[in-house]
Amino acid sequence: MTYVNVRFDHKAILKLVNPRSSVLELGCGSGDLLSLLIKERSVRGQGLEIDEQAIYACVAKGLNVIHGDIDSGLAEYEDKSFDYVILNQSLQQIKHPDSVLTDALRVGRNVIISFSNFAHYVSRLQIFLRGRTPVTASLPYEWYETPNLHFLSISDFIDYCRLKKIKIERSIYISGGKSIKLFPNMFAETGIFLVNRGL
Repeated sequence: MTYVNVRFDHKAILKLVNPRSSVLELGCGSGDLLSLLIKERSVRGQGLEIDEQAIYACVAKGLNVIHGDIDSGLAEYEDKSFDYVILNQSLQQIKHPDSVLTDALRVGRNVIISFSNFAHYVSRLQIFLRGRTPVTASLPYEWYETPNLHFLSISDFIDYCRLKKIKIERSIYISGGKSIKLFPNMFAETGIFLVNRGL
């Protein structure tokens, strides 16, 4: 199936989600990914978002979204209450990623995480040659306006999963609208991971 005007990372995440499953997206923004999953995978979707304007956009799309702060935790959700919990470009924007990931792995049978790779070669070159915080297609903000609180690489996340005994079921690495197979920590702009506690 051809998806016109759909972001490449959204297409990649779509492939990781089974049809008719239950999905909680943390930091769902204006709901583009959640809407796509409902349309193409017939999921039972719910979002959690802190920005009120983004929530209005979600409501206009008919999405079920709750106003809340990811960093406040997911205490209201029972263990394994969703097939998938998704953090799409939101992990690096939260204050306590370790706590949030622990909670996400409790609430979801699987967790899908995507983030911009700070070790991409363009970022490395900008730091080395210019001596400045990089601004790239996947990290488009100046240091003083970025929503990102944490900058991590693909290798950082893989090491984190190993340390925390989190199982990586699948990983997808992308750059410029295509998949990257070799040396993803160097050449991928974005890493996408499907993880769980071992099923």
